Amino acid sequence: MKIKITLGNAVLKAELYNNETAKKIYEILPIESEVKAWGDEIYFEIPIHINQEKDAKDVVEKGDIAFWPEGDCFCIFFGKTPASRGDEIRAASKVNVFGKIVGNVGILKKISGGIIKVKKY
Repeated sequence: MKIKITLGNAVLKAELYNNETAKKIYEILPIESEVKAWGDEIYFEIPIHINQEKDAKDVVEKGDIAFWPEGDCFCIFFGKTPASRGDEIRAASKVNVFGKIVGNVGILKKISGGIIKVKKY
């Protein structure tokens, strides 16, 4: 499963993993939402609730896309957040990682808000 993410002039592609969170989110696409930034993470609410998976984690990798069960949010990580310790990339709390950005996720450093669109690719 592949998705395309558009935010302003930034266009990103991602490959989704074969897990329940990825399948559930893929089923509800397309999504359009107002994006927010938290350090080098962008996130936005989506119209679905998914429980925390057993392999949920709070330390993620650059380019990971995840679902944050506590806020029903889609998250894209591209660097350190206010919760990070040292060089790690840390979510506010455990997230379900369900995919990875393919290509340069650093383009998101210039984004602080706006409307994000996510669709099947």
